[in-house]
Amino acid sequence: MAEQLDAVDARILDLIQHDASLSVAEIAERVGLSSSPCWRRIKRLEDAGVIQRRVTILDREKLGLTFEVYCTAKLSLPTRDNLEQFEAAVVKWPEVVQCATVTGSADYELRIVTRDMHAFDEFLRDKILSLGLVSNIESRIVVRGVKNTTAVPLGMVSPYVSPRG
Repeated sequence: MAEQLDAVDARILDLIQHDASLSVAEIAERVGLSSSPCWRRIKRLEDAGVIQRRVTILDREKLGLTFEVYCTAKLSLPTRDNLEQFEAAVVKWPEVVQCATVTGSADYELRIVTRDMHAFDEFLRDKILSLGLVSNIESRIVVRGVKNTTAVPLGMVSPYVSPRG
């Protein structure tokens, strides 16, 4: 799909990824289209899977979810069945806000959000370790977040150059 994006598509994506609450009319005005062609472009991008979903980003600290941890997890035996079992469990745990398989000495990198260290300890004991699949976990507590974005670098998608610099 990337080769089919033009500058207008990329501008629409840039607007949506920074503010999904914009109406089609607002987006159309900002990109220089009327509403119908703009809506058709958005629909095409959704149908192609470029736009996966639109979400609201919550302030987790205002909700009392102030404890953030990055963990690497190594499985005792990384067989296909164990990997699938671990991944199926992770998908169900709301505390895990990101999970990726990684290269190196660990099998997974997880980003976990909880209320506090005690809730994190309960999560480790009751969920991750109770699976019986993990041989090693290394945790790094986030002291201060520096950057947190969901925006992808559209400036890398030719021929588009981001207006945000």
